[in-house]
Amino acid sequence: MRGAVSLVVAGFASAALLFAGPPVRGAVQRSPAATFEARSYKAGGVAVLRIDPGPTRVGLQVFLVGGHEAPGAARIPWDRRTSGEAMTPLRSLSRRDGSRLWHLRIGLPSTWPSGVYVARLRMAGVTRYAPFVLLPHRLASARVLVVEPTNTWQAYNFEDGDSWYLDPGVHVIDLARPYPRSGLPSQFVSFGLGFLRWYWRSGFRADFVSDDDLEHGPGARRLHHYRLIVFASHEEYVTGHVYDLIESYRNLGGNLAFLSADNFFYRVSLSRDTMVGRTRWRDLGRPEASLVGGQYVGWDEARFPNRPYRVVDMTAAPWLFPGSHLRHGSRFGRYGVEIDKRAPASPAGTRVIASIRGAFGPGKTAQMTVYRRRRSTVFDAGVMNFGASADWPGISTLVENLWTHLSGEQPPPPPD
Repeated sequence: MRGAVSLVVAGFASAALLFAGPPVRGAVQRSPAATFEARSYKAGGVAVLRIDPGPTRVGLQVFLVGGHEAPGAARIPWDRRTSGEAMTPLRSLSRRDGSRLWHLRIGLPSTWPSGVYVARLRMAGVTRYAPFVLLPHRLASARVLVVEPTNTWQAYNFEDGDSWYLDPGVHVIDLARPYPRSGLPSQFVSFGLGFLRWYWRSGFRADFVSDDDLEHGPGARRLHHYRLIVFASHEEYVTGHVYDLIESYRNLGGNLAFLSADNFFYRVSLSRDTMVGRTRWRDLGRPEASLVGGQYVGWDEARFPNRPYRVVDMTAAPWLFPGSHLRHGSRFGRYGVEIDKRAPASPAGTRVIASIRGAFGPGKTAQMTVYRRRRSTVFDAGVMNFGASADWPGISTLVENLWTHLSGEQPPPPPD
């Protein structure tokens, strides 16, 4: 377990952990759920975990997602579902009255690394998770910023049918809801875990933030401390402020890497714990291709299988391939789900590195693209699941090369 675990254990003193809300009627579920009251917290602060009425006993442990892959972490207790490294001991907590919401206060040591964390809870005979993003104790402590798409996580949350993917009449999304079933966001499980497994194994280090932190955090000039901003997966839902912020960051010379497809597609607005939307940016005169380089083409419609990329122009990004054993015409990975391709709005000089011709039928080709705009380089993976494959043999070399070139950092030497 990393960092000053004793601080967290002290934070688990029963009296400090518990405080009650008003009784909740009609809210009992078959399987009690848990969620953090914020989507991100700062290292050195306190996270508040809210548990549904019902349970009077809970086993609680906090894990760093993907951290089990870090060198030396294999000897530490871990969570198989999230490849998570245990950051606290397992604690058994109890209360007398189960009719109210249960709030647990969890101390977050300043020594904990920035990343994605989960609380794993055993209660009422089931195991549930609750995720949060941990900000660094001090922003701009690294040269790379990683953005976790927490707006997208909630847009695909089908709890209680409250999703515009289930009902087109839904226009307001509750951002404070727990996630159904295991409590892990489906988009995160499918497209976020592979990147985090690669990241902790790689030895690179970055500052992690949620969508909320981009919305309310530093301006473009303060962001310019970062040499590279990585959108780890499927950054589909962004506000006007975030679109302006990232566009300004690029215009000031910052590098961008989109490791998924279908990014900056919908405009939304945020108000406290709600997200209101949604309108396509291209219908507002700001097509996503003008920033991302590629533009959303379509999805697999549950009938087009994943297929490998084929390298079509190594000279578009020669820095991507050293050590990969790939050549012109080589195929790699198996990709699809949702795809991007170059569009009329793509910046001049946008080049195609690799493609899956006819990925979703005639005219629907997936393209991995890159362009330069003055001092900025922008990379678009062009497929939904590229970041998810970051820990695959061979693909990890491409991701390492991408990170190294755009951040200016060299991979750290392996531990003794």
